[in-house]
Formats: sequence, C-alpha cells, structure tokens
Amino acid sequence: MKKPRVLIVEDESSIAELIAVNLRHNGFDPLWASDGPSAQREIDTALPDLVLLDWMLPGQSGLQLARQWRKDPRTKDMPILMLTARGDEPDKVAGLDAGADDYITKPFSTQEMLARIRAVLRRRAPEASTERVEIGELALDMSTHRVTWQNAPLKVGPTEFKLLGYLMQHAERVHSRAQLLDKVWGDHVYIEERTVDVHVKRLRESLGPAAAMVETVRGAGYRLTSQATV
Repeated sequence: MKKPRVLIVEDESSIAELIAVNLRHNGFDPLWASDGPSAQREIDTALPDLVLLDWMLPGQSGLQLARQWRKDPRTKDMPILMLTARGDEPDKVAGLDAGADDYITKPFSTQEMLARIRAVLRRRAPEASTERVEIGELALDMSTHRVTWQNAPLKVGPTEFKLLGYLMQHAERVHSRAQLLDKVWGDHVYIEERTVDVHVKRLRESLGPAAAMVETVRGAGYRLTSQATV
C-alpha cells in the first residue's frame, strides 16, 4: 500500500526533522521544504497527499502560500494543515479563511499531529465504492477488486483495474486520452497522454477474449462497449 506523502514546509530544520522522523515511524512518506519556492518545486514535481504548512516562513508566509495554492486548479483541493505558534482566535480564523483544512498550534504532541493529519486525510479521501458493474458477460467488483469474464476470474493490474472501472461505469461513451488521464490518474503526477495507450494495451491483454470490448475510436479516444463481437 502506498504511503501518504506529506510535504513539511518549515524553515526550522530541527523542527522539520523531528516531524519527519515521527511521520516516517507512523507510516508516512515525509518531504521537507524550507520556504515557499522550494515547496512549490516539490508540488510541481508531484502533488503530496497533505501539506504541513508553517505560518512564519522567510519570504512568502504560510498564509500567502495557502491562498496561492487554493487559487490554482491543480492544488485547490490539496489538504493543508497549518503549523504555527499563533494561538489567538483571529489568527486561527485567518488560517482557515486562507484555505487551511485544519490548524495546529506549537508546541504540539506527536499524537495530536498524527490524529489531525489522519482526520484531514479521511475528510478529503473519496468514498470507497462498493459498486459492482456488469457489461455483457464482463463484471467488475470495486469492493473485492475482482474482474470476471463469463464468471471466470481475470488478472488485471491496479492501474488497468481503475481504467477498466471508469470505462465500464461510463460504457458506450468515447473518452479522450486527456479525459482518461484526468479521471483515472488525476492531477497528482504529470504523465504523457501516450501512457494511456500503453495501459489500454495492457488492459486488452488482461481481458483476453473480452479485449474487443475496449474499442479505439480514431482521432477521439477509447470506449468500452457491449456491442463488440467477442
């Protein structure tokens, strides 16, 4: 299972190191940035699952960074937990108004930090789907992560499973590569559109006799159809 990536934006290295050690020991993958520009570089490379953002930073304040990220479509939903020595009520309100999901005042215990991180991640996580989708004799079960063809199990990789799930939930519709990247991969990583072709090829190989159900629509993209002869 992928460890949640947490970007620590904190200019005091001793505090950042202590937070990172505690996160690592509790199943997280921490990254550290000491100021706004270095934090932006990390985010441009790959969106973290959550940002621990210090209020007082050299240059841009944490408040300014939070506002900036909330205005950007790519980072507007990125979970942000503000870290600060400011405990006054107006400051807490200012942090939340800037777009922070939660607020934690220094000094804080490791357990409080972990509890707040987990709470924010839970609130932001999409609801797990228990839906079972059937198109003809092809069936996909979201809850058990199984795919079957004529009741026989098929071995499908994790990315191909997500791709197939999306196509089956929107059967008979044509989806461009860009749409599939957005819906299946999301904005967390930069991927070439041709990567979709590679995963479609792998998906067809996994589907075996049902491969013809995944159609290429020239100049438009891909669709899953029950009309194919398989």
